[in-house]
Amino acid sequence: MSLAVEVEESLKAKFEALLPHLDERQRRLTLGAEARSLGHGGIALVARAAGLSTVTVAKGVAELEAGGDPLGRARRPGGGRKPQTVTDPGLVKALLALVEPEERGDPMGPLRWTTKSTRGLAAELTRAGHPVSAWTVANLLHEQGFSLQGNSKQVEGTAHPDRDAQFRYLNDQSAAHMAAGQPVISVDTKKKELVGNYKNNGAQWRPAGDPVRVNVHDFPDPDLGKANPYGVYDVSANDGWVSVGTDHDTAAFAVETVRRWYRQVGTNVYPGAKKLLICADGGGSNGYRLRAWKAELAALAAETGLAITVCHLPPGTSKWNKIEHRLFSHISMNWRGRPLTSHQVIIDLIGATTTVAGLNVHAELDDNTYPTGIRIPDTEMAALPITRHDFHGDWNYTLNPATPS
Repeated sequence: MSLAVEVEESLKAKFEALLPHLDERQRRLTLGAEARSLGHGGIALVARAAGLSTVTVAKGVAELEAGGDPLGRARRPGGGRKPQTVTDPGLVKALLALVEPEERGDPMGPLRWTTKSTRGLAAELTRAGHPVSAWTVANLLHEQGFSLQGNSKQVEGTAHPDRDAQFRYLNDQSAAHMAAGQPVISVDTKKKELVGNYKNNGAQWRPAGDPVRVNVHDFPDPDLGKANPYGVYDVSANDGWVSVGTDHDTAAFAVETVRRWYRQVGTNVYPGAKKLLICADGGGSNGYRLRAWKAELAALAAETGLAITVCHLPPGTSKWNKIEHRLFSHISMNWRGRPLTSHQVIIDLIGATTTVAGLNVHAELDDNTYPTGIRIPDTEMAALPITRHDFHGDWNYTLNPATPS
């Protein structure tokens, strides 16, 4: 056996034992050092023994000869494969084009999701000239604020024929208001909660075998009653306001919550506001058929000087109201497994709710009385300074800042 063959076999045995334990740069430098010690022809010999290309070995030799301090990392800054969004700048735009908000009737861009699978989206993108894997699609969707959406009981009946058109209209109204620097809020009533030592769904970390003990029954406490949280979510500022009511959930209570938010927060965040857009579902204390809701908003418009526009979500789509996903869901997660023993506990838990996206929430008690059965006569309705929009005036209307007769 020739000397060269013996050296190559020796190096091969050494590399098989050593190289698997080294990172990429360490392997290069090790191979380069061996090649330098062998002199002329060492690069080719080392490359054969290691089963690598001569280019890799030559890079190791060059790095050793160049000197310099250890990098403390395998690759130099900027080295390695570039992100696919860099090598293909149009990839994200093409992906978002496949999952436009209109496809699922979502009224606003910040809340978008898709029922298409990542594999299906990757196939469509590849056909469109953007070769990409399903894993990359999943990562891009997460970066853009998407999430997997499971089935949810939220369809309340046959879809209205103008459902998608109403979502587009609401989206246009929201975009126009936000572009002009005017406030856009999403409002709704959260589920009524029993106040007292009752079981609350979810779990929290506690010492093993030491759960919080709560009442066996769920009969309402006659002294504590229930809590009615009504929320206002500022779409642009990502801020929430919740009034925890102790009486009935009425239109007066709903508008009083909007009034408190505007006086204490809205006037500071939007000092030059002339308009306010309210996105609400179609029922409850802020339902589009409710006369008291419009009458209370007319009074608020007269007080504030704001032109208050209301756009209702079409029937059967209340769970797509932004406040549900951006505020109420996080409140529920924050107090999961915690008995809501008092109104103050509820306020503290709501006020402590935050997200990594920067959500801030203010909560306060509203212990005013809000009687039910208030009727608004036809003459008072006729005198309201209300302008119904050309498209679905029952769902879209503006209360002008004029004093009602």
